Amino acid sequence: MNPTEFLDTRALAAQTGIAASTLAKLRLTGTGPVYRSIGRRVIYRWSDVEAWLDTHKRTSTSDV
Repeated sequence: MNPTEFLDTRALAAQTGIAASTLAKLRLTGTGPVYRSIGRRVIYRWSDVEAWLDTHKRTSTSDV
């Protein structure tokens, strides 16, 4: 995927397997990927999503 490509919540959910409702909750708590809000539309830059996903890497179930 192009790192400058933008995805809306539904497309991001389909791409990552993270439910759209979960992405909405992550926006509410401020713990999700960086997003942009244009009016009522929420979009994510793929490179920001990748950076957020990289902060959640684990190699073991005991990793915190």
